[in-house]
Amino acid sequence: MSKTKDKRNVILLATAAFVLMLAINFCLIAFTPLKTLIPGYPDAEMRRHSVETALRVDSLQLALSRWELYSENLSRVLLGQETISIDSLKASGRDYMGRNSRHKDNREDSLIIEGLIEKARLARIDKNLKALPIEGLHFFPPLKGNVSQGYNESQHPAVDIVASKDQLVCAVLEGTIIFAGWNDENGYTVIIQHAGNIISSYSHCQQMLRQRGEQVKAGSAIALAGTTGTSSKHPQLHFELWYNGRSLNPVDYIKF
Repeated sequence: MSKTKDKRNVILLATAAFVLMLAINFCLIAFTPLKTLIPGYPDAEMRRHSVETALRVDSLQLALSRWELYSENLSRVLLGQETISIDSLKASGRDYMGRNSRHKDNREDSLIIEGLIEKARLARIDKNLKALPIEGLHFFPPLKGNVSQGYNESQHPAVDIVASKDQLVCAVLEGTIIFAGWNDENGYTVIIQHAGNIISSYSHCQQMLRQRGEQVKAGSAIALAGTTGTSSKHPQLHFELWYNGRSLNPVDYIKF
């Protein structure tokens, strides 16, 4: 009986010692630098590389999503369909980067994608307009008024339209402003490049409302009529219309 009891005590003592050793080893591994000696255990350098790799993968995934969206929107633009919002990309991004940095990157990428989409849209419009005779286009009147001086191809390749001071001057077609500045003879002048190799010019303006490089829609205000320039004594608009490098009589295409 005594031998059985002694044997039981030995087993209990051995078990307690084993458990104690396990506890000591766990504490050494969990709370001391010894854990880095374990083969395959990630040290600080490995964790840093892991985070950097995760950032690169996330950036690549986000860039891929952006280009997929651009491709989809480009197809939709060419088909005349409604485009997908750029903001839909934000849901696919993770919070690895700071808020300001992520917002800046999204904004720059959005501008690039929107610029490419706009170029594709204008290319499609330009293709359609080249196939359409200029006589088939609808020109928005730059302003309403009486023609004080008519068109003459050699002496006066334009029309002068009587205006009131500060009357709004509007773009006749959608296009891009290629000049917005001062001319001693014609005063403040705005020149717009339209699709289909069409150019319109607006002179004697009192004030310009748009700048060079801006995109404008047909009928949108671009300037205020006035008397600037040496050849203008009364508020008027000196308007020129050019097509394939040749001046046209605006009265043949626009009702003032």
